[in-house]
Amino acid sequence: MFRSKNYLLPMLLLYIVAGWHALALADDGTSQKVIYHVNFDDAQAQQQTLRYIRNHLNAVGEEKLDLRVILHGDGLTLLLEPDMADNTLFRTGYATDELTATIAALKDRGVQFLVCANTLRGKQVDPANDLYDVDEQDIVASGVAEIARLQGQGFAYIRP
Repeated sequence: MFRSKNYLLPMLLLYIVAGWHALALADDGTSQKVIYHVNFDDAQAQQQTLRYIRNHLNAVGEEKLDLRVILHGDGLTLLLEPDMADNTLFRTGYATDELTATIAALKDRGVQFLVCANTLRGKQVDPANDLYDVDEQDIVASGVAEIARLQGQGFAYIRP
């Protein structure tokens, strides 16, 4: 009988530590840093990407997520106003009222949409007039270089 009492305290401590560890794994409090890379001219794929982003936010929570959408090349059509495409070297733009409402909702939840300056110049896009809700601070020198920089800071890379 005396011998079994010697095992009681260590076993109890083991269960307590295991329980704390399980709770820590369930919600470790760490945040995620994520890049979504958009460089494709496909309205359905772009809309699907926005749904993935919304689902990602819902799963993790905006307070635990630093999410940036990097747009370059044909990906700028996501933010290009349809009636402004003729001013650029793009064939069309997909920033309809429905799509811009989705983008605005994502921005309200902390998502940053970053636009490549090289693409702006190369496709003759005026961000102030042709793109939906793009300010100076949303423009990066190079979309690809920004992806590499952020990956160097620990951001995960997703290309839907």
